Amino acid sequence: MEQRISLITLGVQDVEASAAFYEALGWQRAEAPDGVIAFDLIGQTLGLYPLEKLAEDMGVPIETLGHGAATLSHNLREKADVAALLEQARAAGGRVLREAHDIFWGGHIGYFADPDGHIWEVAWNPHSPLGPEGAFRWNGYQ
Repeated sequence: MEQRISLITLGVQDVEASAAFYEALGWQRAEAPDGVIAFDLIGQTLGLYPLEKLAEDMGVPIETLGHGAATLSHNLREKADVAALLEQARAAGGRVLREAHDIFWGGHIGYFADPDGHIWEVAWNPHSPLGPEGAFRWNGYQ
């Protein structure tokens, strides 16, 4: 198995409402088959899929999916961008879980949940500046 993630699929209650949230953050939809909404990322894709269909595809009861202790992370180019993105998420209907703040490792972070409760960390990491197209690499690009 190659060391990469190709597709992140979020099970959501209302696909169109969830898509509207991400579109309010400035994302653009990619072509996708009926029942799926996709957003191309840098090297991956984020897919929105009805929660009940996701459970059916996995062959498990919907109750078993729940919310795991995981975050999706989005790194930013500037420290001030963290608070600005949290406000954008709030305005789009997200719930800010923790406001922007300095963190022990020297960065600046905050957290929000999308309308389905998927948790996002937004961060500025002075030790891992983004590549020219916004790609993230641990310890940056030298």
